[in-house]
Amino acid sequence: MKINFVFLTLITLCLVHSINAQPVFQNNDVKISPIEDHTWVIETSDNTTMYLIEGKKKALLIDTGTKCEKLDEVIKQVTTKPLEVALTHAHPDHAGNIRFFKEIFLHPADTVLLDKNYKGKLAFIDEGYIFDLGKRKIEVRHMPAHTPGSIVFIDKKTNSCFTGDAFGSGQVWLQLRPVAPMKAYLESVKKMQEIMDEGITKLYCGHYYYTGEKALGVNYLESMRKLAETLIAGDLSKAQPYDIKVSIGCDNPMLVSEGEAGIVFDPDHLK
Repeated sequence: MKINFVFLTLITLCLVHSINAQPVFQNNDVKISPIEDHTWVIETSDNTTMYLIEGKKKALLIDTGTKCEKLDEVIKQVTTKPLEVALTHAHPDHAGNIRFFKEIFLHPADTVLLDKNYKGKLAFIDEGYIFDLGKRKIEVRHMPAHTPGSIVFIDKKTNSCFTGDAFGSGQVWLQLRPVAPMKAYLESVKKMQEIMDEGITKLYCGHYYYTGEKALGVNYLESMRKLAETLIAGDLSKAQPYDIKVSIGCDNPMLVSEGEAGIVFDPDHLK
């Protein structure tokens, strides 16, 4: 009897996990799937990524992605809690749908990148800002380099960090304008490593599809640190031309990689 009970319990847990892994909403442009307790990843058909975190009183939407008409109404398919909207950074693939929201939070250093046609209110956030969602607090940390105003969101309840492109999604692009020095990126990586030493284990990045639909971890971050240190030391022996068909900020981008980590950089703006 005891064996049967254990067996049935395991089957039930497997079924619950299977159910939870299924999208809770999907149309031609967007899919919303659970990844943590009251936490969802929102993926668009052109591979942009947003995250939605719900507390007892409010919900927080991290980034607004692209290619999703009436994103504000789509969010209501998952939560009807009062919504706050924040950007990890202001590149168009992360801020493309800000027009659907009356107020957005972002770091002031990234306002130069923001769509000038946005008519809503800008609320500025920086290191240590807390989104109190009700029995769930999300802390902002400033991690410049991908953009000067890149920030991450720390959720100690799920041991997670929502990073946008601060540390890349397999690769991080550091040659985009306005350029931040490689040393700034290295300091951000070290800062994130210290945070992970305190119990954060998962990095949810800005293009979930490219990470194999999983969180990245401490090994990925350590590889990024080593690559940054190599470039700062002036060692370009393992760098290869980065062949991409769209303009991403410089004429001759280069790539160094190790394992699943890579840095795309401008050789003229390393320091």
